[in-house]
Amino acid sequence: MASDLFTQNPIKTETILPVSALNQAVAQLLERSFPLTWISGEISNFTRASSGHWYFTLKDSAAQVRAVMFRGRAQYAGFMPREGDKVEVRALVGLYAPRGDYQINVEAIRRAGVGNLYEAFLQLKTRLSEEGLFAPERKQAIPDFVRTIGIITSPKAAALRDVLASLQRRAPHIHIIIYPCPVQGEGAGNKIAAAIAQADADAQCDLLIVCRGGGSIEDLWAFNEEVVARTIAHCETPIISGIGHETDFTISDFVADLRAPTPTAAAEIATTATVDWIAAIAHWQNLMQKQMRRQLNTESQNLDWLTHRLQSPVASLENKRLQIIHSAQRLRFSAYKPLQLAQAKLMQSQSKLQQYKPQAQPGLNKLSHLQHQMCSDMRHQLQKQKVSLENWKTKLELLNPQRTLERGYAILRDEDGSLIRSGQQLKPGNTLNLRTAADNTEFQITQVKTPRAAH
Repeated sequence: MASDLFTQNPIKTETILPVSALNQAVAQLLERSFPLTWISGEISNFTRASSGHWYFTLKDSAAQVRAVMFRGRAQYAGFMPREGDKVEVRALVGLYAPRGDYQINVEAIRRAGVGNLYEAFLQLKTRLSEEGLFAPERKQAIPDFVRTIGIITSPKAAALRDVLASLQRRAPHIHIIIYPCPVQGEGAGNKIAAAIAQADADAQCDLLIVCRGGGSIEDLWAFNEEVVARTIAHCETPIISGIGHETDFTISDFVADLRAPTPTAAAEIATTATVDWIAAIAHWQNLMQKQMRRQLNTESQNLDWLTHRLQSPVASLENKRLQIIHSAQRLRFSAYKPLQLAQAKLMQSQSKLQQYKPQAQPGLNKLSHLQHQMCSDMRHQLQKQKVSLENWKTKLELLNPQRTLERGYAILRDEDGSLIRSGQQLKPGNTLNLRTAADNTEFQITQVKTPRAAH
């Protein structure tokens, strides 16, 4: 191998390397020297080729390195990196031999600072999505008008004060029930799930809001736990999630019936302002009054028109009687005329049928004649074939080898079964087989005499 050249003693042997061999050797040294390693840095010069491969530069404040992530690995990344993203990559150190560029081959990538926690988030999100918990068809519609809203959050959370202030300002008539629970820390997920289940079991609320303020992924992790997601999915009361800031997303957001960008936005989505309801009611009242006036005017005109059409019951009955007589005449005429047409058509069809009726007797006579002739031809052919068969039988009998043997001939074969066709094949000591018409005889040659040539 090219890298073995570096192990040779340069004092004893002067080795001249082509550039390609040098680069190949360096690439192999780098690959053997550095195992798969996690490297952190900032994305720069990111490019996604038409082949699906990713090319970018990974840099920090003091240095940078070129990186490539091939399509087979990039398709499992879970996100598309952008310029300036802080990431962590698991890579092999190598060299792009054709250009001699030092680079890293990325096997996996994740967002920096998230590590295993973010990977767990992505894995749970993928699994629950495949189960259908995020499917739009399973989500419930948010009611337009609610009387009671349940809020699942910490009583000490600033998000609760924001939600209560928004609800008081927009819809002071709504009754509010608070289901207190911790929103971060160990065991918070189970307590959030228990509060949601309790609110759903009480069945006092038309709508539930699950909320808390913003924070890091660690702070919001309780809302990424599977027990919370499944409790929300099985909740029969519609749920709005208002967790964190607008850019924060949790598993609960994906499972909830509706996601609000902030807790305050959740309160605004859940309610319609009282002034809006009053304006809507006034608008509909105005429309109803106009519609009723139009309906009264229309019905008044209809009444005048019907009054004008009203006539004496005797005259009405006479008109109906005349209509019945006229209809009966039309009915008789309509029933009689098709019957006449059908009778005429039937007679015409019978005439045509009689005209084209086939004469069967001549055909039967011809069929009988052909049948008699066919039987005669078949007997003649059978007799002819019988005579031909006897002739072939006689010829075959004449060619039967057994008949030749019966006339005094014999067949002579050597011990291998080959025919003896010439005296030159006979050698002393050979065993021969003599077949006659009666039997087979084996014998051994002791002496072969060659007849003297005639003078």
